[in-house]
Amino acid sequence: MSAPVKILTFGNEFEAMLLDGLLTEKNIPHIIRSYHDSVYDGLWQTQSSWGHIEAPEEYRDEIMEIFKEMQQ
Repeated sequence: MSAPVKILTFGNEFEAMLLDGLLTEKNIPHIIRSYHDSVYDGLWQTQSSWGHIEAPEEYRDEIMEIFKEMQQ
């Protein structure tokens, strides 16, 4: 298994948590990283994006497909 790479960014926490649940159900290894910074009380997080997901490169296509289906 390769090292985790950034797959996509999230606009909000809801997207992140929903995708996290779906990937966990399918046993797809992943890491959700939030951009929350306590120094700025989350200000940066809300102005840019919520965070991103990292996973091994070989899961990129499957994760992107699940994310697209989730958005519909």
